[in-house]
Amino acid sequence: MEEYDLFAPEKLTFGLWDYGVFALMLLISTSIGLFYAFAKGKQKTSDDFFTGGRSMSAVPVGLSLAASFMSAIQVLGVPAEAYRYGVKFLQMCISQILNSVLTAYIFLPVFYRLGITSTYEYLEMRFSKSVRLCGTIQYVIGTMLYTGIVIYTPALILNQVTGLDIWASLLSTGAICTIYTTLGGMKAVIWTDVFQVLVMMSGFFAIVIQGTILLGGAGNVLEIASNNSRINFGDFDPDPRSRYTFWTFLFGGTLLWLSMYGVNQAQVQRYISCKTEREAKLAILVNQGALCLIVGSAVACGIVMFALYRNCDPLLAGYVSAPDQYIPFLVLEIFEQYPGVPGLFLACAYSGTLSTASTSINAMAAVTVEDLIKPNMPSLSQKKIALISKGLSLIYGSACITVAALSSLLGGGVLQGSFTVMGVIGGPLLGAFILGMLIPAANTYGVFSGLAAGFALSFWVAVGGTLYPPSAKTMGVLPTYADLCPLYNSTNGTIIMGPLPPANISTPLDRPAIADDFYAISYMYYGALGTLSTVVIGVLVSYITGATKRSELAPGLLWWDLMKQGATFTPQLKTDSSEESLTEYSDDSLEMKTKAFGAATFLVHGVTGAHEVDRLLLVRKDGTTEVLPKADSMDGRASSWISRPVDKRFFHLLAETDV
Repeated sequence: MEEYDLFAPEKLTFGLWDYGVFALMLLISTSIGLFYAFAKGKQKTSDDFFTGGRSMSAVPVGLSLAASFMSAIQVLGVPAEAYRYGVKFLQMCISQILNSVLTAYIFLPVFYRLGITSTYEYLEMRFSKSVRLCGTIQYVIGTMLYTGIVIYTPALILNQVTGLDIWASLLSTGAICTIYTTLGGMKAVIWTDVFQVLVMMSGFFAIVIQGTILLGGAGNVLEIASNNSRINFGDFDPDPRSRYTFWTFLFGGTLLWLSMYGVNQAQVQRYISCKTEREAKLAILVNQGALCLIVGSAVACGIVMFALYRNCDPLLAGYVSAPDQYIPFLVLEIFEQYPGVPGLFLACAYSGTLSTASTSINAMAAVTVEDLIKPNMPSLSQKKIALISKGLSLIYGSACITVAALSSLLGGGVLQGSFTVMGVIGGPLLGAFILGMLIPAANTYGVFSGLAAGFALSFWVAVGGTLYPPSAKTMGVLPTYADLCPLYNSTNGTIIMGPLPPANISTPLDRPAIADDFYAISYMYYGALGTLSTVVIGVLVSYITGATKRSELAPGLLWWDLMKQGATFTPQLKTDSSEESLTEYSDDSLEMKTKAFGAATFLVHGVTGAHEVDRLLLVRKDGTTEVLPKADSMDGRASSWISRPVDKRFFHLLAETDV
């Protein structure tokens, strides 16, 4: 088989066509935001802005869910992981499948039927306002840090590889996603995500196809990979220090993905935007298929890349300074003769970044409005809340750009920093929701103690692993070679084929004994440590301080309640004695109790089928009211709006219709 030789690094630059393709992607993303801001009737209420009026269908929401956490870190990082560790990274799909099942049948029904916008509203319903505030602050800080790193990472890597100005890249990326999120709200975010996931897949497919052609076919790719231990499914090593094994994905990976999809505000906000609970579950299924396709394509890129560079590793050769630069370097090389195609990959990497950043910005604005502003300023009109929501998106977008700028101080630690944030923040928060939904005895003292313990443990091991990284042998890095690298002589412009001189090996710093054991565990377990310690400590402290009695909990807060009542569970209304004389009305699609409350107003008690209403009037126990936006075909979702336990009170929902 003909060997494939590297080009001289000096030739690897972007051209005008490449920047044109990239600019077109940014223009389309911005246009989608402008379309939903102006052509689609604007975002008149916070419900429109944050959940798309709860009218979205399954396919776009599912693709948006898939795109949201496939940032440039994953677009660049997953192929590099496959290059260094083999195709066993595909076992990540096991984690994702288990996550989808648990999300669809445990967390989604609870959030959807309660009709909440912020996941942290649930923590107040179940525990207390202080727990809700703790969760909100923890989420906002963690998400802001992660989003800043996500924005900075592609700017850093592509600057080093292509010469693209890092500050122009950073500011344009942050500004674009802030603009379309601020103007278009959730609908703009979701439809832009759909476009961006298509761009990501196009970039991956282009790399796999071109690389396979250069290597003489898929058979040659698989043969090379197999001969170099890259086809390595079935690693059942129980050692938690091994970076990727079956057990790593089954336990650590599942809890990590569950913290990102089951209870993470950015994702919950998407699937509760669906028309019905059935559509929301279908969106999770679409998301699962898209995730596996994305991960599979990225792993294929990594294997093709290894086959091309099997005799000359760009990292060993010094052409790149970090594994995450493999893919940009490869793209510039194999598509040098195809103007615009490298720009497609640039768009691919930035699509992931824009998707993640826009998701996070919208989610941070949502939790701030729902958890901090509305409870303290209940008299604000829907129009003012919508304006505040857009202002918060602008503020958070600017803050993330600032964090991205400060990320330059982290040097080479930005990629590990992103994983650290997700594990340290998401793991304990997942534990808090597990305590709330699955363990009736859990109380406020227990969940606070659990959160503190979970955060402390996951933070400790993550920082230790960053300061004292494990050896390549401990992690299971597969061998790479640089025996036949072209050594470029910039003095006379010649290329010499031959082995590289040995690299200087520095003496490692003194390492504590714990560094090679506890600190060396796979990063996939960071979130699992936080989740399990939160649950265990939370249960123990709850029983010590006085377990919560199940009878004290409002209906609908425990997952077990939903299982007893079945799919049509509706929280029961607590009625005053003055309402006992309500008369009954029912037909094939609707069951309600009615009371004359003005000319044509009905108090909806339970909805078992589709029922159209012109608008909804929320009547609180203290007599204040709030008109909610128009809702059509309310079927499964209407029941979740019937009553909501907030501050230990129940809201009564009235629907105006003609009689």
